[in-house]
Amino acid sequence: MAVIQLGERPPTPDNSNSFAPFALGFRPFFILAGLGAVLILGTWLGIWTGHIPAPDYYGMIGWHSHEMLFGYTSAVIAGFLLTAVRNWTGIDTLIGKPLAMLALVWLAGRLAPFIPILPDPVIAISDLMFLPLFALALYGPLMRAQNKINRVFLPMISVMALANLLVHAQSLHLFDTAIQGNDLMLNTVLLLLILVSGRVLPFFTEKAVTGSQPRFNRNRERLAFGAIILWTLAELLFPNPWLLGILALTVAFSQLWRLIDWYHPGIWQVPILWVLFTGLAWFALGFLLNSLASLELFPANLATHALTTGAVGILTLGMMSRVALGHTGRSLQPPRLVELSFIAINLAVALRVFAPYVAPNQYGLWIQLSGGLWVLCFLLFILFYLPVLLKSRIDGRPG
Repeated sequence: MAVIQLGERPPTPDNSNSFAPFALGFRPFFILAGLGAVLILGTWLGIWTGHIPAPDYYGMIGWHSHEMLFGYTSAVIAGFLLTAVRNWTGIDTLIGKPLAMLALVWLAGRLAPFIPILPDPVIAISDLMFLPLFALALYGPLMRAQNKINRVFLPMISVMALANLLVHAQSLHLFDTAIQGNDLMLNTVLLLLILVSGRVLPFFTEKAVTGSQPRFNRNRERLAFGAIILWTLAELLFPNPWLLGILALTVAFSQLWRLIDWYHPGIWQVPILWVLFTGLAWFALGFLLNSLASLELFPANLATHALTTGAVGILTLGMMSRVALGHTGRSLQPPRLVELSFIAINLAVALRVFAPYVAPNQYGLWIQLSGGLWVLCFLLFILFYLPVLLKSRIDGRPG
């Protein structure tokens, strides 16, 4: 498979004063994801503490789950794939006004539940439109390109759209399918992360760490894909505790195998690389905890957060940080503030997953501390990356 080239060459002419928020897909969607991460979690903390009313459409827990998956995470995926597909295929993806319109559709889905006068079907439609339109935006470049393997992203986005429909079906009082929808979305995102990490993380490591030789193993990759697909199907159709426990343990093993094959001590000298490795470590640990949770040996809610705030949160933050630097022609060395955000998000996950287990009587405190660190982390991300994402490349190239 082709890999994403992320601006390894040093910058040349400085052309960074031009305003270019819609020059390529990563720009508006990484801005929206960063701001969304702050506002969604900040709002959730307000709802949790009773200072902000939850939107009636989703309910308190439902809104939080939906917005972190279909809001924040879908924005990161959109920004990443609209950028990556252009690199993989050599065919332009959305830019300019069409890209701005797609970003506005995403934003409408976030705002609609807070507008009291909107009927429930309008709220549903405003959110349900985004993923099909995003898939349509990728359809042309992917179908015209010779490499058919990349077309796998189209059915994956379609499954995400189906998952969103299951969530809205419950909010519209049609079926009780919100849990299944959120689970299906999370598992599809995890499958996508397995695909993308296998494509780029060994490449990043080999380029950034002298002497590193990440090992490729086809059987290991088949195990990683097969195990997560079987886990998804079992959770959706046949949630037997022992079966789920075995499958979760298999997924955890496959990710640990990857970590061992790709690891080199030199990664700790490259912040934008070690953050991705920690995300992959939470991926493995999250499924290990889910294996224990299926046997009622660990709280299922905490195990899920090891995957959501841990694997998804850390890997998406790391990829946004890397892609934004590379695709604006900058050095792949983030400032200290961004390095601090990498530490903060790992600490936030540890507090969210393990502190309530060790000291459950302080559950509310751990939620607030973890959420506060998450908000701080993405505030630091926005503080540095907002100017980077708004201005044109410093090397004068398009994008």
